[in-house]
Amino acid sequence: MMRTFLIPGSIILVFLFGAATLMATAPVLIPAPIAPVTSTVRVQTVKPEVVQLKVHSQGTVMPSMESQLIPEVSGRVLWMSPKLVAGGYFDEGDVLTKVDRVDYQNTADRAKATLIRAQAERQHAKFEYQRLRSLEQRQLTSRSQLENALRAYRVAEASLQDAKVNFDQATQNLERTEIVAPFTGLVRAENVDIGQFISRGASIATLYASDQAEVRLPIADRQLAFLNLPPMLRGELPEDMQPDVSLATEYAGRKLTWTGKIVRTEAEIDISSRMVQLVARVANAEQGTPLSVGLFVEAEIKGLSVENIVVLPRAALRNDNQVLVVDQENRLRFRPIETLRLYQDNVLVASGLQAGERVCVSPIQTPIDGMTVNPVRDEA
Repeated sequence: MMRTFLIPGSIILVFLFGAATLMATAPVLIPAPIAPVTSTVRVQTVKPEVVQLKVHSQGTVMPSMESQLIPEVSGRVLWMSPKLVAGGYFDEGDVLTKVDRVDYQNTADRAKATLIRAQAERQHAKFEYQRLRSLEQRQLTSRSQLENALRAYRVAEASLQDAKVNFDQATQNLERTEIVAPFTGLVRAENVDIGQFISRGASIATLYASDQAEVRLPIADRQLAFLNLPPMLRGELPEDMQPDVSLATEYAGRKLTWTGKIVRTEAEIDISSRMVQLVARVANAEQGTPLSVGLFVEAEIKGLSVENIVVLPRAALRNDNQVLVVDQENRLRFRPIETLRLYQDNVLVASGLQAGERVCVSPIQTPIDGMTVNPVRDEA
């Protein structure tokens, strides 16, 4: 009976002793504090520089001068120049069409004959007046005869002036039967043909000049400050105040560029878009490729040159008017700044930063003033 309880009890005591021994010799775990993880951020060193401001816009090319070709005489069209077609190029003074001149030639001939007769009548009246004046001085004729001669002389003088005017008018009408180009350019549209009767004052074609082209460029009024243009100036800008402008477009699979000047501003402000219209002018004679009317072009206008400007990526801007500066102890500090302009992917800082300071350009979800960072120079 004793053996029955002694053996199991011994086994239990051995296991209890082993467990106590393991618990007494187990290693003690001492908790260690968690070391903070330092964030790595990209920084850019502040380097003030001179920045050339630019303003961008776009518009459609228009002719600098466009007019209707209007005949000054009526008649039947006898001849048309091959240049008088849509898209035809012509030079100033080129004859574009001819009107039947027979009637105008006859009128000019009659006017010339009338002029010759009036000259003869005036010469005779003058001679007669001088003869009677000489006789009157010797009291060999009456005063009334002298006055009649003077009146006849003055009537002949007036008839001669009238004949001269009629002759000049007839000569001009004869010359106007040849309709010439008023300037160098191209034909936009024509609506006349050989044999057609055209009337004086009725348009027969639309022409536009090709020596210069213009582009209307809408600009927001707040961007005018970057161009140094006088406010609300009307008409042409002074030559020394005309900003340079570069125009570009894609045409026929290649990029074309032109250079010109902003020559004037339109005084009226668009009531719907609140835009001011600037007019750029391009002299085609100075370009490698003439600027064609109707092209849609992108414009880059050269503005003011500003000193001591810091250029940062837009990602560096916080809360619209702050940046994060990394101090000498590699801690983040909020710094208020004054922005001059947001331009494309950059922000132009006018004041608030010193040369040599480091600005954080990495996006940080919740930056805290004074937090430690590991700054890495941004090579970009």
